[in-house]
Amino acid sequence: MEDSQIIDLFFERSERAISELDKKYGKAVTKTADNILRSRRDAEECANDTWLAVWDSIPPHRPDPLAGYVCRIARNLAVSKLRSETAQKRNGSLDLVLDELEDFIPSGADVEADYDYKETVEGINRFLSALDYDDRFLFVRRYWYADSVKEIAAAMHERESRISVRLFRLREKLRKTLQKEGLLV
Repeated sequence: MEDSQIIDLFFERSERAISELDKKYGKAVTKTADNILRSRRDAEECANDTWLAVWDSIPPHRPDPLAGYVCRIARNLAVSKLRSETAQKRNGSLDLVLDELEDFIPSGADVEADYDYKETVEGINRFLSALDYDDRFLFVRRYWYADSVKEIAAAMHERESRISVRLFRLREKLRKTLQKEGLLV
């Protein structure tokens, strides 16, 4: 079923919309959540929460692309769940992924920090749009979907060491790009 037809089902408030969404994107949503939570049961619970969140947000939204919209909701829910479950504890796999980028992402809860964050996000988006398909795929799989280096290497038919080196070089390239744009000191 096409994304537009699934969205139309949501606008009709048909429960079939959720089953069609699950059929089409259930594996991607569960994998996204599982990469972050590292628990199949929690990932499935997160997938169910994702379906509810999508149900509540469509209408009025008409997301395009639907896959990115659904996976973003799943990722945000998984990160929130992980943070609540691991308060005062560190989660090795996700913390490792986030630690690799911590030098680029401003933190804080004030207006200036919010502005810096938005500017950095725009800078990262410009950086990603300038990358070739393979480098963009590699970056997004690692830092958005939190795939392991091993999983990425298998998907790209590369050695893990080569993927690690490419990720390091991409981070360095990002650092230089953000410094050049004045977004990183």
